[in-house]
Amino acid sequence: MGSKYKEYETDDLFKLFKEDHDNQEIRDELYHRHMYIADILSKKYLNKGIEYDDIYQVAALGLLFAVNRFDVDRGFKFSSFATPTIVGEIKKHFRDKGWTIRVPRRIQELSKKVTLARERLYRENHRVPTVGDIADYLDTTEEAIIEAIEASKVYSPKSLDLEMESGSDDRDVKLLDIVGEEDKAFESINNADFIQYMMDKLNPMEQKIIRDRFFEEKTQIMVADELDVSQMTISRMEKRIIAKFREEYNRLMNV
Repeated sequence: MGSKYKEYETDDLFKLFKEDHDNQEIRDELYHRHMYIADILSKKYLNKGIEYDDIYQVAALGLLFAVNRFDVDRGFKFSSFATPTIVGEIKKHFRDKGWTIRVPRRIQELSKKVTLARERLYRENHRVPTVGDIADYLDTTEEAIIEAIEASKVYSPKSLDLEMESGSDDRDVKLLDIVGEEDKAFESINNADFIQYMMDKLNPMEQKIIRDRFFEEKTQIMVADELDVSQMTISRMEKRIIAKFREEYNRLMNV
């Protein structure tokens, strides 16, 4: 027999759950409706040294935490809240798991140096460094670099949101921009609702800066000219706005 709550809209169901938080049937219905989020996020961490089934179990647990903690009256969609909650559980699992295969300490140490060298060379040369570039920088062989890179795949991945300075005041570079293209389904769940939620909190000038800079891809100078302010003013406002986004995102991650 199917759940009697299947015909309810999700927001209405969350309101009922808020009133009757011990109702297991409502919790199960909300959980099953959103299992696709756990599946999509789990697939982002494939080939990182832990089996999909293990990752999915952790993601499913994170989804359950999100269902229990979500407050529909706060004004944003469940997917915006659930995504960082689930990702946080997955990353914690990777941290707890550590090196899933026994790797010699010399390779572990070299792997750390490779990561730092790759980031530094990217900042200096504004391009992705080759294995040869990294080998020359660390004064070792290409074979040793390849071995360290392969070994690092069994270790916790860096956050794709990690920012590295590009050497320009105009824009920092995210690790995501270097390592590859983001999965579109994941991206839409992870960002769209959260960005809209944050945009609604900004004043009209702040909204224009974000839209022009990150959606219209205008330079800070172009935006400054349109608003009749200095480029430095735009730069400072942009950093403050991004700090607001980051603070709220981190708050949701730790709820």
